[in-house]
Amino acid sequence: MTGSFRRFGQYDVILLRDGLFEAPAEVLVHADGDAARQRAIETWGRPTLQVDVNCFALRDGDGITLVDAGTGTSWGPKYGHARSALLEAGMTPNQIRRILLTHIHGDHALGLFDGDAPYFPNAEVFVPERDFAFFTDPAARQTIPEARRSGFAIAEQLQRIYGSRIRRIGEGPVFAGIEARSLPGHTPGHSGYLVRGEKESLLIWGDALHLGDLQPGDPKIGLVFDLDAEMAARTRRAILEEAASEGWTVAGGHITGFGRVERVSEAYRIVPA
Repeated sequence: MTGSFRRFGQYDVILLRDGLFEAPAEVLVHADGDAARQRAIETWGRPTLQVDVNCFALRDGDGITLVDAGTGTSWGPKYGHARSALLEAGMTPNQIRRILLTHIHGDHALGLFDGDAPYFPNAEVFVPERDFAFFTDPAARQTIPEARRSGFAIAEQLQRIYGSRIRRIGEGPVFAGIEARSLPGHTPGHSGYLVRGEKESLLIWGDALHLGDLQPGDPKIGLVFDLDAEMAARTRRAILEEAASEGWTVAGGHITGFGRVERVSEAYRIVPA
């Protein structure tokens, strides 16, 4: 399922929709506590959350770069559609030169694997340094409940399958026209990627927001999947403010399409770009 196509700087950016994630509304959390959480659930007004699962293909004269890789075959037939979307867009796994991960979670990284082989045999994988350090640390693993430890297994698989083709990156320029932006909270090293253009720039912000029609109005609303909910809330407000101030187009792992952030009183909203 191919989403939409835009041009930013030197890159054609194609949104690749991998699937639709569903969860009960009870996964919502709020930085101000239980009463605020309950109000957020009531404001949502539906028993479940449904959010897109997206990744992105960036194509320029130097080849094809992916931002995240979807789920592959690991989450069943409702997911993994980014692979067919890539083919529909005229790109094959062999052509992918670079993959930028926003963080090490299954819906962003499991698409890297084809069983015990790399699905993208010619690609280098760029991983935020702080996420890589966290998810390869045995001591850090013991601080996380068992049900939340999937990132550690993915990091092990990533090392085994991609080995010397893993590139650890910090904040700042990654390669021509693309900068990594640190957006911690969802995971320790969670990052976005700013694609610079002369007239218009795009921030792909990963999982800084999951709910484009709820969280901009109250950035303190998070999901239980944020490893550090308070930090995630601070990061969310800060990046919404920066995107609004800079006039960036925004996209992400779970919001629909391309948007713009506008200030609304003391909060924000996302409108279609």
